Amino acid sequence: MDVLAGLLEGPRARGAFMIRALFDPPWSVRIADEAPLSVMVMVRGTAWIVPEDGTPPQRIRPGDLAIARGPDHYTCAGDPATKAFAEIQPGERCVPLGDAPPGKYGPLGLRAWGESHDSSVEMLIGTYQMRGEITGRLLDALPPLLVLPTEVWDCPLTPLLADEISKDEPGQDVVLDRLLDLLLIAALRAWFSRPEAAAPAWYRAMGDSVVGRALRLLQDDPAHPWTIADLAAKAGVSRAALARRFAELVGEPPMTYLTNWRLALAADLLRDSELTIASIARKVGYGSAFALSGAFKRVYGISPQEHRTRAA
Repeated sequence: MDVLAGLLEGPRARGAFMIRALFDPPWSVRIADEAPLSVMVMVRGTAWIVPEDGTPPQRIRPGDLAIARGPDHYTCAGDPATKAFAEIQPGERCVPLGDAPPGKYGPLGLRAWGESHDSSVEMLIGTYQMRGEITGRLLDALPPLLVLPTEVWDCPLTPLLADEISKDEPGQDVVLDRLLDLLLIAALRAWFSRPEAAAPAWYRAMGDSVVGRALRLLQDDPAHPWTIADLAAKAGVSRAALARRFAELVGEPPMTYLTNWRLALAADLLRDSELTIASIARKVGYGSAFALSGAFKRVYGISPQEHRTRAA
């Protein structure tokens, strides 16, 4: 299984917020929804995305894609100097700001919002509402804002999303969720292939003939009772060689990586399934609910049941 697809297999979009945003100059919107991740595709016109963490603003043009990692706030505007006319708050609530004229931005029909359908600026925006633990392991390695310019980003999913976002067919929300997932995976693959991308250690290690083999074994079958000796034998090296190389490339020992991977899987299953804690324990490699609970609490600070309750 491809490593990015594998990491994104569990926490998939569920009822993601999808919209066509339409503006005319001057325009500016502050995004303070604290969502974990937003994907933006520029259809027409240009926009500036201005993070509030002090990193430089980035411009996006037609065909460009941007990923903003939450919960940090940022502003989308036609000009970085334009003050925001509205703020998007948690729950996708829009609040007018400053001297904004009444009704400057508002609903424009099915999954459309802004000023008018004839506006000179159009963006497709998909926002994930929940942060899953496996997704977090990947997204923590991303910058707060990344942009894929159209010169390096030519994805056939973009026109498909543009077509589907305005439809009102049975199961349309599920179709859009899956399109957003595919768009995100394709974008992350393209990003990590770029020289300027600071790919996480485990991602770079996947290309190593020894450590990559061990990582795939752990990810594909976390419930197996793995030992360093098992992994070393399958990777064709000594235990000492595997342990040393794994720690050098991944940044943690193999068994620590396995523990974190198992608990991340358990966290997602607790949130996204109705399996009992005992069933989840067996599925991710723990002998009992008690064993999983002890490990889970040591790493996350709460019990599996507390995690399930908070996620609900």
